[in-house]
Amino acid sequence: MAKKIVIIGAVAVGPKVACRLRRLDPDAQITLIDRDNRISYGGCGIPYYVGGDVNDLEDLYKTTAQVIRDEGFFRDIKGVEVLTRVEATAIDRRNRQVSFRSLDNGREGLLDYDKLVLATGASAVRPPFPGADLPGVLTLSNLHDAERIKTMMAQGRISRAVVVGAGAIGIEISEAMTDLWGIETTLIEMEDQVLPMLLGKCIARSVATELKKHGVELLLSERVMKIEKHDGADELEVHTSADVLHTDVVILAVGVRPNTDIAGRAGIALGRSGGILVDRRLRTSDPNIYAGGDCIELRNLVSGENTLMALGSLANREGRVIATNISGGSSHFVGTVGTFCVKVFELGVSKAGLTYRQAKETGYDPVYAVVAQSDHAHFYPNSEFIYVSLVADRRSRRILGIEAAGKHGDGVKARVDTVAVMLRSGLSVDDVCGLEVGYAPPFASAMDVINNAGNSLDNILAGANRPIDAADFLAEFNNGTRRVLDVRGAREAAPFIAKHGPRWFNIPQQELRTRYGEISPDEPFFIICDTGARSYEAQVFLSSRGISDTLQVQGGYAMIRMTDPDF
Repeated sequence: MAKKIVIIGAVAVGPKVACRLRRLDPDAQITLIDRDNRISYGGCGIPYYVGGDVNDLEDLYKTTAQVIRDEGFFRDIKGVEVLTRVEATAIDRRNRQVSFRSLDNGREGLLDYDKLVLATGASAVRPPFPGADLPGVLTLSNLHDAERIKTMMAQGRISRAVVVGAGAIGIEISEAMTDLWGIETTLIEMEDQVLPMLLGKCIARSVATELKKHGVELLLSERVMKIEKHDGADELEVHTSADVLHTDVVILAVGVRPNTDIAGRAGIALGRSGGILVDRRLRTSDPNIYAGGDCIELRNLVSGENTLMALGSLANREGRVIATNISGGSSHFVGTVGTFCVKVFELGVSKAGLTYRQAKETGYDPVYAVVAQSDHAHFYPNSEFIYVSLVADRRSRRILGIEAAGKHGDGVKARVDTVAVMLRSGLSVDDVCGLEVGYAPPFASAMDVINNAGNSLDNILAGANRPIDAADFLAEFNNGTRRVLDVRGAREAAPFIAKHGPRWFNIPQQELRTRYGEISPDEPFFIICDTGARSYEAQVFLSSRGISDTLQVQGGYAMIRMTDPDF
């Protein structure tokens, strides 16, 4: 007798399960249910449709052969029944039935199942401050939201926008509105950095610089207290903890919440983060019910804790695992290291594993290195700096996370992906130092930036490299605690000496061995060069001569320039 498979949710996981299951089991009765009439689309492409990189909304739900993925596509090509504008209202686990209701005509019914898949996704959060539900206060969680916002922009109804939340969606929609449409955009984040759940402070500052460079007004450490709209007024007033902003529209991008109501009412186990608990076969606490995508909790393979990770790439891989297991196979999804990437104007940003703060909160004793280096051989045309931050546990030397940013986004992603693969099973600082990667001048340096990040971290752990990151250097230098030794050439150092006077002194690297006597062994100071390599060598040499109260600026002037271009 043919298996009856019911799948609730038809965006990412659901269609993947249905299509693979049909290939594995040609006779199965497969039914997809979704509340929406637009299904099986690339949700991660929504900001790029709003911004104009994707011209047609239909491109987000077409196949590579340019066929629209709608009910007819799944029925005629995949042999899968799809019920759109239909809401699953309850699960009867004892009788293996799903109750449903049509959102168009109210018709109710039951679907029998042998196996059930929950692919219910997540919903955008509306914060509890007053005015969050006013007209003109929007979210960006589906194609209807995207179409509405883009239509408003195309009609000239938005000249000013406030985006609340500097996570990935908030940053992407800020870029979309500013870059193509020339909208005056303000991005508000309650934390003191952008991408607070995804990046450490060092690489996050380079993202903040990129946003400001392209005209986004960035308000950090600022909360939205309320939103008001006065009678007869077209504009909204956004009251923050520091100011009142006037705007045409507010986009809420403060995160998502897993859609687990139907699972919870059916008695299916939920985790601490509110997502559905699953095992490695992606089965819920009911062995006849599977779940995947944004509604589930996954094991973080670095921290060992369960986490929510709303990424389309994970959802598609999970769908394959679920289909394999429903059809009688044995496939496992062991967890995630949280690999992530995003484009921010001209900057590509990527990360995997834990940030410094997450590592500390998990119980590790983290230490990190920051390096700045050309992504190609420095003599090859069109090379650009790539900035890498590598986090390790001080005691075990285990690598805990990597972050990178640079103008050549493909190269940035490739470096992070390389380490991400090894994070799953564990790697040490020494593994990164000796990591074998491809080399040719158009693609990399002979000693790749990843190797040098490992080398720098190795030197820090050995106590030979005593670093300070660029942002901390700027704060301390502005407070006047230390002078700066610049080991670059006289011409490079001259503007800084002119600006800062005796607080900035210059001994070029090639003269340091003969002139180190000019430095008082008791004076604390910073050492700086272009990228950090020469300042580290200077620090080692000076330590051998009894001058040890030094901090070398990680990533050098290149990293300072990314952190504060006006310095």
